[in-house]
This record gives sequence, C-alpha cells and structure tokens, in this order.
Amino acid sequence: MDYLIGLISFIAAFIFSLGGVGAAVILIPILVSFGIPVNIAKPVGLFYNTVSLTGASISNIKNKRLDFKVGIPIIIFSFLFAIIGAYISQFFPNRIILIIFIAFLLFSGFMFLFHKKKEKDTYRTDTPYVWLSAIGAFAGLLSGLLGIGGGGIISPLMLLLGFNPKKIAAITAFVVPFSSFSGFLTYWSMGNVDWKLLIIASATGFAGATLGTIFMQNKLNPQSVKKILAVILLLMAVKLSWKIIINFI
Repeated sequence: MDYLIGLISFIAAFIFSLGGVGAAVILIPILVSFGIPVNIAKPVGLFYNTVSLTGASISNIKNKRLDFKVGIPIIIFSFLFAIIGAYISQFFPNRIILIIFIAFLLFSGFMFLFHKKKEKDTYRTDTPYVWLSAIGAFAGLLSGLLGIGGGGIISPLMLLLGFNPKKIAAITAFVVPFSSFSGFLTYWSMGNVDWKLLIIASATGFAGATLGTIFMQNKLNPQSVKKILAVILLLMAVKLSWKIIINFI
C-alpha cells in the first residue's frame, strides 16, 4: 500500500500544482478510504501540502515568477487564522462549513470557466494590501477548519481582484505551505502523526509538484491555467459533496 500511496501522492501533486493548489483535499479522502483514521489523515494532508508546494515555490523563486509583495500579506494572515481554524475545528460542526465551502468552490470553478478573458496588459499590477489580508484570513480559517490548504479560496478571489492566472498560481503555491504548516502543527499538538505515511506522501508530493509547476509555467498560457484551476475547484467540490453524502448516509 505504501507504493500505491506514493504514486497517488505524486500524481495528485503534479495535477494540482498546475493551478498552484494543494492536493490535500483529494489525498485526505483517499487515505481515509484506505482505512486510515481521519485524525491521522488530516495532519498528513496538511504536511503534504506544505512540502509539495514548497517544491513548487522553490522553482518559482529560482525563475523569478513570484511577486513577494502580493504574497506576503496573504501569508501572514492565512498562517495566523489557520491556527485559529484548526483549534476551533474540535468545537465547530463541519457539515455547515463544508456546505458553504462547496457552494463557494462551485461558484469559483464556474467563474474560472466563464470569467471574461483579459488581455495581458490589463492584468492588475498593484498591491491592494487590505483585500489581500482579508483573503489570507478567510483562506487560513477554512484551511484550519477543514484540514486542507486554502488554495481553492485564494485563487478565485485573486482572479476577482484582476490578477494574472499564472501569477495567482505562483502566489497560491507560495502561500498554501504556510497556512498548511500552521494547521499541521496545531493538529499535531492535539494528536498523533503517522510519520512513515507522512514521509512517503510528502517526498513523492514534493517531486510531483515541482515537475507540475515547471510544466505549467513553460507550457501553458494564462487561459489554460484558468481552465485547470476551474477543473481542480470543481473536483474539490465533488469530493467534498461525496463526503457529506457518505456521512449523511
């Protein structure tokens, strides 16, 4: 089973890194379906996000694709609010949060598919710190609550602000490791971590996300990245909807 988990982790990281989004939302339910308790799968998924997208960010930094000024306010607030979200998750009913999140993912996915195309020179280049901080706080809170990265929240909101999809993917890949790691630390403090499983998933995830990011930046245009982001967000919505249906049954 270790080899299978490693292969799944690699493929998921490669695909999701094309949109700069953490693959924990897919990996966690897969681990649970293999009989791994959800309280063990969540910290593994969060650390997996941290390591896999760190690899993507290293590639982006080396090739000067990352706008630090835009990413820093999102990082700070997502990191802080992920701690809050992870802590209150033990008291908060997840079903309502999941339903709201699914509705948001559906809206976001269809927005990426049908959002009016912008020419290259019309993409936003300033740094709206207040809006970026608010996005970080919202993404961090849900990241901690659900045990996933906040990429599915950050990406569509940044698109609404008018940023280039390629820039969004690079910034999201840079931000998600911070919110995921703070959530991981909080879950770790509240329970046990399966270190063998964590190492297998994270090592293969690092390789997959690094290759996926290189492929995205070199081979895809912004409109293709938008479509990939849309598919990823809609897949996330389907997976979370299935989780609610299974729990309800």
